[in-house]
Amino acid sequence: MPSNNNQSWKLILASASPRRRELLGHTMVPFQVMTIATDEASEETNPCSFALAVARQKGEVLCETLPLESSVVISADTVVALNGKIYGKPRDREEARHFLTELAGKTHQVHTAVCLHFWHQDRWKRIEHVETTEVDFRSLDERLLQDYLATDDSLDKAGAYGIQGQALTFILQIRGCYANVVGFPLARFCSMMEQDFTKQIGEQGPWQNLFS
Repeated sequence: MPSNNNQSWKLILASASPRRRELLGHTMVPFQVMTIATDEASEETNPCSFALAVARQKGEVLCETLPLESSVVISADTVVALNGKIYGKPRDREEARHFLTELAGKTHQVHTAVCLHFWHQDRWKRIEHVETTEVDFRSLDERLLQDYLATDDSLDKAGAYGIQGQALTFILQIRGCYANVVGFPLARFCSMMEQDFTKQIGEQGPWQNLFS
């Protein structure tokens, strides 16, 4: 159902991640996936600032290619951090092993930055948030570690693991949002849409009704 002023919005996910697509699909709101490759790099050394800078970059490069219409572009970036050190996606199995060995037996943080870019009142506006979840790893069993590395599941994931798969055997406990560790803090996104987005565009009622 369109908004009160008959303006219908489009939701665009600036991510090729199948995990983010699946999580966003739980909102039951139609969306498109559109991506433009970026170097996903930043001079920021603080893990939260790094994730936010990369998430902004992913959204901004896509916005530059879009017509000035009623679109909300969602961009996100996830990093794993231990004692301030950033663990992105490993280059190969050896680096994945190194990452997981360093995380073993310790508590690390998963930070996901979410940015919402939307054209309103003749300019692009942005709403952003960084969600943090703490994850406790147990000491790693060598056989489980070898079996996991052999799947290559670690190679496309920050910190070299995905909580939704075999690496769940490494995790003792989490504190915070589970979906955030998967790669997209869904509840936080819904709050951003419900509270921040609707307020900025002057709408009331369920945010889902604005999209078609």
